[in-house]
Amino acid sequence: MTMYNLNNNNNLQEIGKYFIETFGCQMNVADSELVAGMLQECGYSETEDLDQADILFMNTCAIREKAEETVHNRLDSIQHLKKRNPQMLIGVLGCMAQNLKDNLLETKPFVDIILGPDSYRRIPGIIKSRNGQNGHEVDTRLSKFEVYEDLLPSRHEGVNAWVSISRGCDKFCTFCIVPFTRGRERSRSFESIIDEVKDAVSNGFTEITLLGQNVNSFRTENGKFPHLLKQVAGVSGVKRIRYMSPHPQDMDEHLLQVMCDHENICNYIHLPLQAGSDRILKRMNRTYSQNEFLELVDTIRRYMPDCSISTDIIVGFPGETNAEFEETLEVMNRVVFDRSFMFKYSSRPGTKAAEYTDQIDEVIKQERLERLIALQQSHTLKANQRHIGKVLKVMVEKESKKSPTQWTGRTEGNMGVIFDKNGEHLKDIVDILIQNAQGVSLFGNRVLDKELVDEIN
Repeated sequence: MTMYNLNNNNNLQEIGKYFIETFGCQMNVADSELVAGMLQECGYSETEDLDQADILFMNTCAIREKAEETVHNRLDSIQHLKKRNPQMLIGVLGCMAQNLKDNLLETKPFVDIILGPDSYRRIPGIIKSRNGQNGHEVDTRLSKFEVYEDLLPSRHEGVNAWVSISRGCDKFCTFCIVPFTRGRERSRSFESIIDEVKDAVSNGFTEITLLGQNVNSFRTENGKFPHLLKQVAGVSGVKRIRYMSPHPQDMDEHLLQVMCDHENICNYIHLPLQAGSDRILKRMNRTYSQNEFLELVDTIRRYMPDCSISTDIIVGFPGETNAEFEETLEVMNRVVFDRSFMFKYSSRPGTKAAEYTDQIDEVIKQERLERLIALQQSHTLKANQRHIGKVLKVMVEKESKKSPTQWTGRTEGNMGVIFDKNGEHLKDIVDILIQNAQGVSLFGNRVLDKELVDEIN
């Protein structure tokens, strides 16, 4: 182990190295950054080389069965590191730790630490108290209050900063295990969120994405989500703001008006549909009907005609008939989502849907998923083609993988754009004339003449 002590100036020096591997959603990414910040406060530095790590944490996801299988396989593949270095600390964090701690203790005895999403504050104390001793540390208790609002994350360099504004969920969709792995819904204070946004900007981040399991149900004594969004938009240096994932039931016109009023709030909404059939939506406990969802889409487009809308869809939910699946396709054809995140239903033990007896055959689920993907691919191309001939504002994010002479960036609507370099810098927002659309990408060239931009648009 690499060991250092405090110097004479009481500045913390490196005492070891850590490696964090993150699975699942953006909330897990934000949590890993939070844990990284705590480890660095303890004197550890990050390494990208597993062989050099003194601490290895896997931040896990339990939303689908395949995600759990991936983590199990990954743990099996790294247990040799523990044999080679018995002092190495291996920990499983997050939703899988919360949901499957007994299984992990039984099948993965080399795992030292198992912590649920509300127990990360214990990490510094656990590391200090172990001092090379063996034995398991397990804490998967859920909290009604923990939001980690007084801790700042450690982020890698980049354009976007994930900022978690709330934790947990109260919706209890019948397919979802989140309320059981992350607990009930609670929101951070306005002040702590704004402080984190300012900290992110001071560290070079120009885009902020506000996160929550149900982000737009955020509420505190100082206001609800639209009030928070307005405050974040007023932070100096924030060029773009996004948020995810909202619940359709909690979308309102106040939120849409705030989006219209602030240029740095992106005209982009991720709006999970999940299914197009009223009966299946009711079985899922989604609390809205097909018609209510379509009316909400119409309202969004009335406020923001150019708003890009993406969605989540589950196929093969228990009891879903062919006719009900066709209703989902009909909704897709009416909305024409810019993009969709599409999944086969995955039964999660402990959820209400897992108890339904009319589960759908895997072959049927796969056939439906393939039809869904094919339809969405055509819709994404159609949505992208409507931008050909327009000038879009694109934030420069990184060099194109295909050519060192090109940039890759994103539009407000979260569409990827590839264009030739022309004196731009990372994080610049530039005007790009879209000339072509292929697959999920747009292609164009920089427009330097502002009058020409106005003339084209």
